[in-house]
Order: sequence, then structure tokens, then C-alpha cells
Amino acid sequence: MGVDGGADAEFLALERELSLLFRRARAGQGELARAVHPQLEPAAYGLLVRLIEGGPQRATDLAAYMGVGKATISRQLGGLEELGLIDRAVDPADRRASLLRVTPLGSERVAAVAAARRSAYVRRLAGWDRRDVGELARLLGRLNGVLTEPN
Repeated sequence: MGVDGGADAEFLALERELSLLFRRARAGQGELARAVHPQLEPAAYGLLVRLIEGGPQRATDLAAYMGVGKATISRQLGGLEELGLIDRAVDPADRRASLLRVTPLGSERVAAVAAARRSAYVRRLAGWDRRDVGELARLLGRLNGVLTEPN
């Protein structure tokens, strides 16, 4: 069937809803970044979260994970360092390299923003059945798994 046919209607609806969700997520990332620090770039917020979730990492590993180049990652990491949200430590596996890690200030600020975001989800989804919330989380996890696989 064609793109407008019945079998594709579900995929068109999925594409439309995901596009809207992604646009809102990009806008929301800016708000989250400003809540952590008024001068924090939205893209750098994602790096900060990645360091919290994954622990200390090299800049090259962060760049590969985020899919950005060396110049971009260096600029964003420099901004995070200037704001006191991350610092560097010697990599014990290779003393010539350094690991980036979140400072206590960075952890504290991100934790506060995450707690506020979860509270907002609880308020906005208060009318939802908890099973539906769980099912949505499960399906999004499944989708994220498929989207991270190589084509």
C-alpha cells in the first residue's frame, strides 16, 4: 500500500507524534539547561547528563557518543568547566589523558532540575492510569532500543 494507504496510517501518525515530541524535547532541553545555569548551552546540558549517567569519560568518548566533532565537544566542555559544573582528572588507564567528571555543584543542580521535571510529569499525567504510564515508558524504551541499533 502507498504512504496514504491504511497500512501506513499508523506510521504516518507515529512520525507526526514523534516529530512533535522531538521539537518539544529540544525546546525543553533549553529550559532545563537554563535551570541548571542561566549561561548553560542546551547541547551542553546533554553532556552533563551523560557524564552523570555514565561516570567520568574522555572527551573523545563523549564526542563519539553524542555524534559531534572535536571542536564542538571542546567548546561545550569548556563552557561546562567555566561554569564549575565539570572538572578534569588524570585517566588512571592512560596518565597522558584526562577524564571529565561532574562536580558536586553540577550533580546538585542537575538533580534539582530532574526532580522538578519528574514532579511536572506527575502533575501532567495525574489523570493517567499508572499502568498506562508504565506501558508508555516500556514502549519508549523499546523504541529507543530500536533507534540506537545500526540501520
